[in-house]
Amino acid sequence: MKRSVILASGSPRRRELLAMLFDEFEVIVSDCEETVASQDPEKVTEELALQKAEAVAGSLSLRTDPVLVIGADTVVSIEGKILGKPADRHQAAGMLRMLSGKSHNVSTGVALIGLDAGVQTWNKSFSETTVVTVAELSEEEIMSYINTNEPYDKAGAYGIQGMFGKHIQGIGGDYNNVVGLPVHRLYQELKAYLN
Repeated sequence: MKRSVILASGSPRRRELLAMLFDEFEVIVSDCEETVASQDPEKVTEELALQKAEAVAGSLSLRTDPVLVIGADTVVSIEGKILGKPADRHQAAGMLRMLSGKSHNVSTGVALIGLDAGVQTWNKSFSETTVVTVAELSEEEIMSYINTNEPYDKAGAYGIQGMFGKHIQGIGGDYNNVVGLPVHRLYQELKAYLN
């Protein structure tokens, strides 16, 4: 029997990326309260991805079909400091100044949970990290980008796939991981699981 796929994330970018792997999937946004025990960016993303996936999986006890739930979370970190989504212009500007002229890490954690007749039968989590180098930004460039309103729903106050792309000097690793889902690694993990 075909396995239904559920993305436990409301991110439109993750939806677009998951569409590279599946023709059909559902989106159920978890409303779990996110808590983290680790300070390590990769572990933080795995913890949060698993919390999202488990919250959605827990709501599916009445499903009789085989289901795969995919949770994901992305953080930006520089010099060991995790940058979340900026709350306001001031915070966004501060984050962009921090990233200016330097390399930073973008880590995405992914959690996969398999359910059969509403019972969890399998789970796996992993994280992927990409190194991103941002060119030196002038104050004018920072303010100009903040005025686009693009930074506010994105970790680290920027979207690589948007207007900020022109400030990216280089990347080492999976580009899609920076957007929000490590498509290649996820594909490899799913091949092992679904076959």
